[in-house]
Amino acid sequence: MGPSAIRAAGLQARLREMGLEVEDAGDLTVVIPETQTLADSRARYLQEIAAVCRRAAKHVGEVLEDGRVPLILGGDHSVAVGTIAGAVRHFRRQKESLGLIWFDAHADCNTPETSPSGNIHGMPLAACLGLGPDALTRLIGAGPLLDASRVALVGVRDIDRDEKQNVRQSGIAVFTIRDIDEQGMRQVMLQAIEIASRGTAGFHVSLDMDFVDPSDAPGVGTPCRGGAAYREAHLAMELIADSRQMRSFEVVEVNPILDVHNQTATLAVELTLSAFGKRIL
Repeated sequence: MGPSAIRAAGLQARLREMGLEVEDAGDLTVVIPETQTLADSRARYLQEIAAVCRRAAKHVGEVLEDGRVPLILGGDHSVAVGTIAGAVRHFRRQKESLGLIWFDAHADCNTPETSPSGNIHGMPLAACLGLGPDALTRLIGAGPLLDASRVALVGVRDIDRDEKQNVRQSGIAVFTIRDIDEQGMRQVMLQAIEIASRGTAGFHVSLDMDFVDPSDAPGVGTPCRGGAAYREAHLAMELIADSRQMRSFEVVEVNPILDVHNQTATLAVELTLSAFGKRIL
């Protein structure tokens, strides 16, 4: 329901108002969990999610091959494995690398061995770094999808106990909400953009709406107090647009059931517009 809510908030029309050419490619077919047999409680619906990610990777690659910018609407954050795999494969064919800026209240660096819930949406960043089940880490072949030295995690403030070791050992740059408090969003973002741009063809942006404080984004799957404020979130997206290094973008974890008057979906649209270059003046 998340993508439908974002569409209902006027994403396509508002992008077109900016002068952008937009084509809605529709939804990927996703099986309903309740109709499936749970094979492994440590990695819930792994094969079903991997199948969707493979289809997502194919579509993302086709959009990039066409010289356009993929904009992916989630759904939960597990779709990021497919999005990033498709973009990475495209740039690898051109002998180039892809960076990543990942906005999230959570690290999403669990594996089936460390996850307290077994939910895949708590594992996608780990999978992109080569940690976790082969069904995800080898979505497009052997080896990690990303070079950890070109990955920045921004806004994190809630990490599971056993997950912390994965984050520390991963080699990614982590900017916690305290770093944002101390340095300011502008300074954090300049560092994150430099990391994700260094030696790359550009970077992918993965925006989990729980990056924003629940007072502004209540309709998310796992809200966490103390997140980025409304203007901080916009500044982060505006600086991304200014960099001209964004090659693909996704916004995920909008849950209309938990939302208030579609407030979170509306903010998701606004932040997407800022990332794609909308200016105040």
